[in-house]
Amino acid sequence: MASTPINEGPLQNKLLDAVVRGPGRGPSPQPTHLSIPGSGASTPRVLPREGPGGSGYVAPKFEGKEKQMEEVMDGLEEKGFIPPEFVEQETKWFYEQLGIDDMYFATETADVIVSHIHSLYAAKVAAYARDDNRLEIRLDKESSDHAVYIDTSKPGISVVNGPQYEKRIGEKYLSRSSAGTGYRVESFRSASPLPGGSEQQLRCYFVYQCDYVDPNPKVGETDIEKVGDKRFLQKATKNTKEIYQQALTIAVERTGPVIEYFDIEGSRDKRLVIAYKQGSAPGFFSALSDLYHYYGLTTSRKYVEQFSNGFSAMSLYLKQLPGEASTKHPPIEASIHQIMKEVSLLYCIPQNRFQTHFMTASLSLQETIYAHCVWVFVSNFLNRLGSEYATLASILDVNNGVHAELLSNIKRRLRTETFTADYILEIINQYPSLIHSLYLSFANTHYVQTRGEQDDFLPTLSFLRLKVDRVLSDDELTDAINVTVVNDHHQIVMDSFRIFNNAVLKTNFYTPTKVALSFRLNPIFLPPQEYPQPLYGMFLVIGSEFRGFHLRFRDIARGGIRIVKSRSKEAYTINARSMFDENYNLANTQQRKNKDIPEGGSKGVVLLDINHQEKARVAFEKYIDSILDLLLPPNSPGIKDPIVDLYGKEEILFMGPDENTADLVDWATEHARARGAPWWKSFFTGKSPKLGGIPHDRYGMTTLSVREYVVGIYRKLNLDPSKVRKLQTGGPDGDLGSNEILLSNEKYIAIVDGSGVLCDPKGLNRDELIRLAKKRAMINQFDTSKLSLEGYRVLVDENNVKLPSGELVHNGTAFRNTFHLRGGQQYDSFVPCGGRPESIDLTTANKLIVDGKSVIPYIVEGANLFITQDAKLRLEKAGCILYKDASANKGGVTSSSLEVLASLSFDDEGFIKNMCIREDGTAPDFYNNYVKEVQSIIRNNARLEFEAIWREHAATGQPRSILSDTLSTAITKLDEELQGTELWNNVEFRRSVLSEALPGLLLQEIGLDKIMARVSLPHLIQESS
Repeated sequence: MASTPINEGPLQNKLLDAVVRGPGRGPSPQPTHLSIPGSGASTPRVLPREGPGGSGYVAPKFEGKEKQMEEVMDGLEEKGFIPPEFVEQETKWFYEQLGIDDMYFATETADVIVSHIHSLYAAKVAAYARDDNRLEIRLDKESSDHAVYIDTSKPGISVVNGPQYEKRIGEKYLSRSSAGTGYRVESFRSASPLPGGSEQQLRCYFVYQCDYVDPNPKVGETDIEKVGDKRFLQKATKNTKEIYQQALTIAVERTGPVIEYFDIEGSRDKRLVIAYKQGSAPGFFSALSDLYHYYGLTTSRKYVEQFSNGFSAMSLYLKQLPGEASTKHPPIEASIHQIMKEVSLLYCIPQNRFQTHFMTASLSLQETIYAHCVWVFVSNFLNRLGSEYATLASILDVNNGVHAELLSNIKRRLRTETFTADYILEIINQYPSLIHSLYLSFANTHYVQTRGEQDDFLPTLSFLRLKVDRVLSDDELTDAINVTVVNDHHQIVMDSFRIFNNAVLKTNFYTPTKVALSFRLNPIFLPPQEYPQPLYGMFLVIGSEFRGFHLRFRDIARGGIRIVKSRSKEAYTINARSMFDENYNLANTQQRKNKDIPEGGSKGVVLLDINHQEKARVAFEKYIDSILDLLLPPNSPGIKDPIVDLYGKEEILFMGPDENTADLVDWATEHARARGAPWWKSFFTGKSPKLGGIPHDRYGMTTLSVREYVVGIYRKLNLDPSKVRKLQTGGPDGDLGSNEILLSNEKYIAIVDGSGVLCDPKGLNRDELIRLAKKRAMINQFDTSKLSLEGYRVLVDENNVKLPSGELVHNGTAFRNTFHLRGGQQYDSFVPCGGRPESIDLTTANKLIVDGKSVIPYIVEGANLFITQDAKLRLEKAGCILYKDASANKGGVTSSSLEVLASLSFDDEGFIKNMCIREDGTAPDFYNNYVKEVQSIIRNNARLEFEAIWREHAATGQPRSILSDTLSTAITKLDEELQGTELWNNVEFRRSVLSEALPGLLLQEIGLDKIMARVSLPHLIQESS
């Protein structure tokens, strides 16, 4: 097990003893020794007390302040709301006692300040009318370039029901901050309590639109004198600038946050500084308040600074709660370390579904985020079918169309209605005590205390809790769940926590810096009746903008990563519910596709949260980085510490592009290299040629395979392609769709893509389609003047569109989603090149069958899982010649496999020389020739499989969809059987097979001996078999 064991026995920490047991509660006796997840420095600096409260900010003096005060008092007297004898008192209180600096007074007019003072005075008057005499102030003023919020609050208390100004600031201003437009925040707490007791103080927030020195800096610029806001640079002291400069420089090189803390001279107060990429942690600002409140701390000041290079930085000035309240919490010297550890966790999921339990201190942050992750896990695996469905399926005849449709409908209803995500959430919320016990079991397995007894190192409070609270065994947890829950449904949900704990083999949950939470799971918990093909490996990744899986069927496996977007909340709910099944089916299809290559099948699916549909790149980067946390050994103490590894073996994943990720694979490759992955060259395929990649879209790799099946049908039936009427889903903007248009010569009748429907019974203008395909543009850019009188285009955002036939289309989105099922149009050929899985199922397939005959004679399924297997069989029975995705759509994986083989076979020098496009844009001769060889292999493999399936169907009458699976299973089984033999040990036979299996150009350029020495043994064994 690659982990550092948790030490048993009493804790020996000299510094903690000094703080907790010392007679005084003054400043820490010496700088606290911490491993800081920022610079890696071991001793934080002690900062001098500069500016108000030691803030490190000194506002330029507002020379007109005294004159403004006079104007304000005149205005107050003129209004007459405040008695004249109180005007001067209230004005001076506002100007001098609330800690507001001169920038506010220089920004606001006298009339605005009069309004603010009136609001505060009115709140004081209202307090006298209350039974509790409690003063409540709620003041907010928002404009386009700045905002002011003033609120009463009790130090160290998160208010669940209130104006939620911090959340409002986060949503309205901070979440919208970007490199071009940013908003900085200054927040102050009044030094003394307000009249009326109850320890109430005023908290003021001031938001200002940034005025950057350079709004458009060069890429990689980190000089804060260039990327900073002018007001910030004017107010910040030299020390403050140095702190931000150091944090910003490191943050630019890091995927996740930089977290630093500093002692304040002459006090126990701490200054916490966090730098991170803008837009990468929505809700972070308000969630931080909940975090330090939980540990009995409050802030005197808070600043959020924006930089025009796309980064944010926060400064929090933390102090212990005053008086008796502080005795209920650990000393600040201990809390600051725990907060630093948990800031990284909070950054991953700033607003989790159990936040209220954290805000009210009934659960810790770690426990609520753990519960959130298990809720995501449970939501994917509790809408299951159960043993009753399996019994019913065994009784009914699946070959009977009526029985098959009944089973399909029952399956859909069971998975939709049994355990919804909201119902699961409602159940979990009722059992915080069980969450606590289940979390302790999880933490006891995966938490690592990384320092020895001789170090003056503060153990985190999480570690101390593990030593104090008793961790229940698995049987004891089962008993506790059974005793506590109120019914069977609750028992199933809460027992899933225990299943999750037992399935986790490794996680980055306790890694000091991370950007999302990743879990390597043992998939043995999956019910075999629903998932008959057992998975080899499963990763679950959860971030604030997304959730994602990566599934594979073999140790060495290959498959793309796709990002799923949702056009509406309803669509998101459906996507979230079907996400795992879609991922499993895609990986299973990939497994069947990969019969021509050495790797097994895998797939990754990333589902964007409904509120973050525009953050595909952010989600992808977090997904990849979090998986790398579990693949790479830790090499940066305090940044990437050791994890508990119950898997215990090296693990490598091979990935490639898929929907919405084609332009992101270069980043993934470079990032793997930056993080020290020795296999960075082969980590992602489909990357740009400058990195030695063979882009699928540029060379039409996926389409080449699909086209062999399309032209194969035409060849067998002696059809003239130019007279074949064609329907295509997936438009000219996509990889498969654009290349299908460029390589084909059929008569296009209709194309459906993300933007809508384009149809012309007379045939769509080919030149215009080619223009769009070369431009990779959607059909919303089609020149409609080139349609015939019968042609039309309906976009998804259009309503009540009248077609040439007189039909009225009420909703463009609904029309687009069901167009491929419409009757009335005549097509000979249908090639799905895009679209959601299960776009045609057993029920909707009947719309394509009239009088027992398929209305579309030929279908080649280019898009993965577009048609369900039972629907394919129904269409074939109705006479359709149909080739499924596992056979047709395999050109991309073949290209990827051969791309990886080249990267493994060359050394670094040879790889750059032969496989990487030069700086002048020219390609090495070897690269050009190798691409042609790959294309030839793809065509040949597709042609051979097409002929085999056509031949077997003619001989046996078996549906082609069944024959495709039979062929895949037979080849895969033979592969596994050959690997279990002693044939590999026969050197002469091994060399002979590899000489036939490996691409001729590689053998010619590198030689068999070097390839055998460089390529891993498992990879070569699968290549040869």
